[in-house]
Amino acid sequence: MDTTVADPLVGRVLDGRYRIESRVARGGMATVYVARDLRLDRVVAIKVMHANLAADDEFVARFIGEAKAAAALSHPNVVAVFDQRTDGEHVFLVMEYVPGRTLRDLLTERGRLGPRAALEILQPVLAALAAAHRAGLVHRDVKPENVLITEDGQVKVADFGLARAESASKMTKTGLIIGTVGYLAPEQVLSGDADVRTDVYAAGVLLYELLTGELPHQGDTPLAIAYKHVNEAVPPPSDLVPGLPQQLDVLVTRATAREPAQRPQDAGQFLALAAEVHGGLPPDIDWRVEQAARGHTAVLEAPPNGPGVPPGQNPPPGGGRTAVLSPAETGPALVPPDDRAPRRGVGAPARYVLIAIGAVAAVVLAWSVWYQTSGQYDHVPDRLIGMTVADARRALADAGLQARIGPEEYSDRVDKGEIAKTDPAPGTRIAKGETVTLTPSKGRVPREVPDVRGRTLEDAKRILRDKGLQPGRESSTPSQTVAKGRVVRTNPAAGDKQSPDVPVQIVVSSGMSLPNVVGQKSDDAANRLRSMGLDVEIERRRVDGKPGDTVLSQSPKAGTGVSSGDKVTLVVNRRNCLIGEFFCDDDSGDRGDRLPVPTVIGQSFDDARRTLRSSGFKVKIGSKLGNRVVGQNPLPGSTAQRGQEVTIWG
Repeated sequence: MDTTVADPLVGRVLDGRYRIESRVARGGMATVYVARDLRLDRVVAIKVMHANLAADDEFVARFIGEAKAAAALSHPNVVAVFDQRTDGEHVFLVMEYVPGRTLRDLLTERGRLGPRAALEILQPVLAALAAAHRAGLVHRDVKPENVLITEDGQVKVADFGLARAESASKMTKTGLIIGTVGYLAPEQVLSGDADVRTDVYAAGVLLYELLTGELPHQGDTPLAIAYKHVNEAVPPPSDLVPGLPQQLDVLVTRATAREPAQRPQDAGQFLALAAEVHGGLPPDIDWRVEQAARGHTAVLEAPPNGPGVPPGQNPPPGGGRTAVLSPAETGPALVPPDDRAPRRGVGAPARYVLIAIGAVAAVVLAWSVWYQTSGQYDHVPDRLIGMTVADARRALADAGLQARIGPEEYSDRVDKGEIAKTDPAPGTRIAKGETVTLTPSKGRVPREVPDVRGRTLEDAKRILRDKGLQPGRESSTPSQTVAKGRVVRTNPAAGDKQSPDVPVQIVVSSGMSLPNVVGQKSDDAANRLRSMGLDVEIERRRVDGKPGDTVLSQSPKAGTGVSSGDKVTLVVNRRNCLIGEFFCDDDSGDRGDRLPVPTVIGQSFDDARRTLRSSGFKVKIGSKLGNRVVGQNPLPGSTAQRGQEVTIWG
């Protein structure tokens, strides 16, 4: 049954950006979905925390911190964490979508893997863990379910940092040990402590499981299994699979030593040991072990198939090969002759010559095997990601490899100018002298610039930072529609995309430029200023030699930036009075019956209301479908009776 149909999140858009398309899996901590990032138009994986964890403030705080640390981890064998967000009650991670299957799926299908195949999966897992250990991160939950294999065979490790967030929360509240019990190191069982060496232990158990198809410690209950981790050593994998090389037994038992100090001290050391063992394996080792496990053939000293011997069949003994056959296959023809019987046809000197030739041939064969499996190869250094181009070139030269610089690409995981990826990937085996393509970072992936018009400068900066963008240089410009101190526009404009490495410029309104009304008639000057939404106050004084009823001075001065509702004081010269003129000192210059109607189109409703009221009008709100005024009646520039009602709508 398709469970995604009934999932209430399928079809929803989280955080206004991520559209949930289908459910992939549900675990003890979270549910994983496939989603589309509507902003960047790409497929991503969304991991939504279960409601009981999302309701735990302590867990959420720790989860966010760990997610940020994991997002900073850059490695081709690590499932990238792009973002951590919340949407109402939903706390979620945005991660790289990796189409393919888990290592658990592969083990379920095959049962177990051959030595070479097992090490070829383990090495990229260790490379990912090594990168995490260098960054100060401990995975804490290494297991096949957290190892993904892409459709083209690339290995990626998931859930860095998440086990730590969950374990810290649950240890505090219940004292329970969190983790998959089959992979727990003894110190995790005894004290709950975990460091890079606990990851090494879990990776050693993982290698045992890859080689044998089983976990080393079995039990009826989790407690019984945990007890065995503390009190019993992990057995050599060859106990279950005859024919496994001794080097693999040593590698497993060293990584799973019960004392942390006796293990490789981090995943990087474990990786070096695993690569050394892998390089020393014969090319046909998987075939040999499979034959031994079936009871047909144990260890062959040379490749099993000579000329004319088809794969999967035993070659005849002799020619420097030693065959160890099961009793059912052993017949009289393979019983060695009695050393005491006389030998015919080969004298003692001739035997010495043959022995010498055989010894030389064995040395040549050993050298040939080494050269074919290890001597002519090297590995792409796993520390290239995050290096400068110059340092990466030197590291490749030191490893005997050539460097080629590819075109820059955006990357959220490394800084501009640093190496974002390599081809082949770090840790990949490569022939000596071959070329590695280095891709420098062009900076972080561009993000859409949010609309901050009309916001205060501080609000605009906060919104930009929340979107992962960097506020840049500020400038100002006069504006008739945007209040002083609020944002007029950004550069790039809202809706355009900008890399977080490049600042977003913010243009702030310096307000309307106050015109010069000195010398104008008082009523003309006052009406002009009121039409701009300014609050005009008249002061009268008598100055001889100046025309009556004209503006002597203004405050603020002409050219000052002002906003709707700001107060402007005009000093007006009193009129000359005739004898008996009774009203010469009144405020008639400030009492026009009709006033110009200011324009408020484009303003917010609050700003428009202030503008109209300060200009001497009442305000009526009509339809209000948006946040800004799109029409008014009477029209801007017309005149209306003082106190008349002006209708605005949006």
